[in-house]
Amino acid sequence: MAIKALEISRLQPRDSSYKVADDRGLYLQVQPSGAKLWRLKFRFRGVEKKLALGKYPDVSLKEARAKRDEARRLLANGIDPAAARRQAIIEATIGAATTFKLVADEYIEKMEREGKKAATIKKSRWFRDLLDRDIGHRPVSEITPHELLTALRKVERKGHHETAQRLRSFAGRVFRYAIVTMRAQENPADLLRGALTAPQVKHHAAILEPELFGALLRAIEGYSGKPETLIALKIAPHVFVRPGELNRPAIAGGPNS
Repeated sequence: MAIKALEISRLQPRDSSYKVADDRGLYLQVQPSGAKLWRLKFRFRGVEKKLALGKYPDVSLKEARAKRDEARRLLANGIDPAAARRQAIIEATIGAATTFKLVADEYIEKMEREGKKAATIKKSRWFRDLLDRDIGHRPVSEITPHELLTALRKVERKGHHETAQRLRSFAGRVFRYAIVTMRAQENPADLLRGALTAPQVKHHAAILEPELFGALLRAIEGYSGKPETLIALKIAPHVFVRPGELNRPAIAGGPNS
């Protein structure tokens, strides 16, 4: 017979613990100390098990029954509710310890192993530090788009529009890394596309007329400086790379080739 709320309040402790049954495996265990503990008895794959559902009155009779029903739904789907509880606790513990800064550090270390340039690594660490105060301590799986936007707005309000855009892009890469390493399910940075002020495009000097480009090539041919510089100048119009990339070309078959 199901227990009633009034009966629970009248239960008194005894020299040893005893049980008061409710329904469908739910019961209240009364301890000698006076504590009243909700428990669920169930069978999973032929083995009898018990599941703690909380302490009365912190968990009311109605709430205990709701927890019992949820556990029985798991059983109906072939899931052990006790094992599911342990897994949830493990995931919550790991999630709380897996902060944005920790994942960002891992991502930057991965970039180093992949042979990214020192300047790129340095810039990434700078981006990480800009975000550290606002979201660095937060579990990466719990950061909301609003939290990230607040951090980005601080940079934007200083007039650093391009930095804010690149900071959003860096955060997005960290969140994607967290997703593929099974520590997050969503990328809040993706939802912020278009939320920040677009930086004004700066046009750099360029040779657009064929006659002027021809004059440049003739000037290169007439260069009388170091031979290696002349070779670099002759290669540059064919490959269109940055001076730093031309100065340190990848070795064929190497990590950057």
